[in-house]
Amino acid sequence: MKRLLIILLGCWCTLAQAQPGDHHGQIKVEQAQWQVWNQSLSRWDSVEAFWDHEAAALGSVRWPSSRDYPPYDQVQEHDTFLVQLDSGVCLMEFFHSRWRRANDVRRWDPAFNDYGACPRVFD
Repeated sequence: MKRLLIILLGCWCTLAQAQPGDHHGQIKVEQAQWQVWNQSLSRWDSVEAFWDHEAAALGSVRWPSSRDYPPYDQVQEHDTFLVQLDSGVCLMEFFHSRWRRANDVRRWDPAFNDYGACPRVFD
């Protein structure tokens, strides 16, 4: 009986652990396609779909995508917007009185900082 309990407990612990690479905000790139694990939806999404879901979940103002940052005097903590550069887009979040890459606030996969416009937003 004790041996059976140990075996069952071992099996349960294995099943209870997250699958490798399946933690919220984890990026995988296959054949130049970037995908992000969205734990709350239990699926792999595009980066933009993941950002859209995360920005909506904050419940704050989502400014229109633009090359220009929203007016500083009109933004509030946790407002978001997609900054557009020639290299793509990057989700920005207003945090502690300045715009930051959302990944720098939320701490998803470090690979986000290499996606689209994210490496160049502060140039």
